[in-house]
Amino acid sequence: MEKKLLLGDEAIALGALHAGLSGVYAYPGTPSTEITEFIQGHPLAKERGVHSRWCTNEKTAMEAALGMSFMGKRALVCMKHVGLNVCADPFVNSGMTGVNGGVVVLVADDPSMHSSQDEQDSRFYGKFALIPTFEPSSQQEAYDMMETAFDYSEQQCLPVLMRVTTRMAHSRAVVEVKDVARPENAMNYNAAAANWVLLPANARRRNDKVTAQQAQLEEDAATSKYNSLSPTLPQGKGEKYPLGIIASGIAYNYVRESLPSLGEKSEVALLKISQYPLPKRLVRQLLDNCERVMVVEEGQPFIEEQVRGVFESQNILGRLTGELPRTGELTPDCVGRAINMAANNPSLFTLHSSFEQSEIVAPRPPQLCQGCGHRDVYTALNEVLREYENPRVFGDIGCYTLGFLPPYRAIHSCVDMGASITMAKGAADAGQWPAVAIIGDSTFTHSGMTGLLDAVNENADITVIISDNLTTAMTGGQDSAGTNKFEAICRGLGVSEEHLHVVVPLPKNMPEITQIIRGEINYHGVSVIIPRRECIQTFKRHAKEKKATESK
Repeated sequence: MEKKLLLGDEAIALGALHAGLSGVYAYPGTPSTEITEFIQGHPLAKERGVHSRWCTNEKTAMEAALGMSFMGKRALVCMKHVGLNVCADPFVNSGMTGVNGGVVVLVADDPSMHSSQDEQDSRFYGKFALIPTFEPSSQQEAYDMMETAFDYSEQQCLPVLMRVTTRMAHSRAVVEVKDVARPENAMNYNAAAANWVLLPANARRRNDKVTAQQAQLEEDAATSKYNSLSPTLPQGKGEKYPLGIIASGIAYNYVRESLPSLGEKSEVALLKISQYPLPKRLVRQLLDNCERVMVVEEGQPFIEEQVRGVFESQNILGRLTGELPRTGELTPDCVGRAINMAANNPSLFTLHSSFEQSEIVAPRPPQLCQGCGHRDVYTALNEVLREYENPRVFGDIGCYTLGFLPPYRAIHSCVDMGASITMAKGAADAGQWPAVAIIGDSTFTHSGMTGLLDAVNENADITVIISDNLTTAMTGGQDSAGTNKFEAICRGLGVSEEHLHVVVPLPKNMPEITQIIRGEINYHGVSVIIPRRECIQTFKRHAKEKKATESK
């Protein structure tokens, strides 16, 4: 065994490689991006030819992974939580098809919405799709679980969902890793078409089988090495502990950190859950042996709601009863305070100030980089739109969403990937004019193209701006799927050549850009303007790499 200092994301990536991975399929999204980047740069991945190119979106990633699984090889799919919405169709149906080679779907949730639109808890998707779910509580578990998850996926012929959160993904710890990686699976033809062709007759048969599997999946969770009950509690009722705690994921560490503050004489029973379905047998043992139970979990009250629903106990504490905050990330401080209050020892715990806002550090709101092409796009757009009464600009997901903030205040909506074009179309359908959509290059290929096709088919009265900085900038400069293809894509979707323009967003080009924007707004039909200039951050990086190459 070798020890390495790894991010949670890196531990996951290395665990997958050492488990015999043949392909990783992903669309970049914080906090999951580093998993694919680590695999892309790892010598073992290069030696074995592990597939690791970015996908156009999460749906295509999931479907490609299923294709690799169909041929018997192991595939990892990575995304952030809102990406799971995009790939929900193949993800949920993968529970019906089952798998041949192991498939692990890694989803990184983002409590407190550090870089996201909501606090969605992906564990609900696993339960909804009847798919087993793993949730590591440490970087070491994240590494170890990958092999377990792939093995379990092939054993049960089901995909496995693995859920982490931002704090787990982006914190470092020492991890013991194997010296030797498992070989990749050989390609095989064991995938039965009767399972994979979801005609109603096949789907009904598979639905019966997968539903029947749930009892075994729950028993496997009850006996899993990743779920533990300490101390070992009797099956029957005996003298009860004053407090029992159910903890999952990274919140388990906060609980362990807080327990010493209760004092040596305080007795607490602790159930750690890192594998689902919920192991009801272990939960029953805890409830039978404790006067009250607190549920400590990162995200939504997924475990807490199930415990309340199944066991109807009145002595369950957690997010729903106010001991823990209903929204946002948990912290060691709020967990420690809640545990001490539940144990009736609030005086033993002093709230630290490490998570409180500093009085001497001024807040620094995010802003577009100096030299960013989006700045010039918004400058030109605002100049033109001042000439119109009640213009509306529909934004999208990317760096350019910061155009909502001062000094631009240029957009009026940002809902989900690709929504700008379809929302602009809907607004135009309602009679809004001007209706402008602004979308980034990577977001356009991710999920904007279909919206543009809808607009073209109805000749919607909208102006679409595809702000092309030649990369997926918001997540660190990964490849953008449509680079150098946007004009061809727009023509193929039916945009008129006369109303398709490419401009270079620079101050010296402002007269040309504003003239084009004004002209296309006044054209009552679909028009597309593509301001194209490389992201300033990737430009600096490429210039540095070029200089280093030339100096050799």
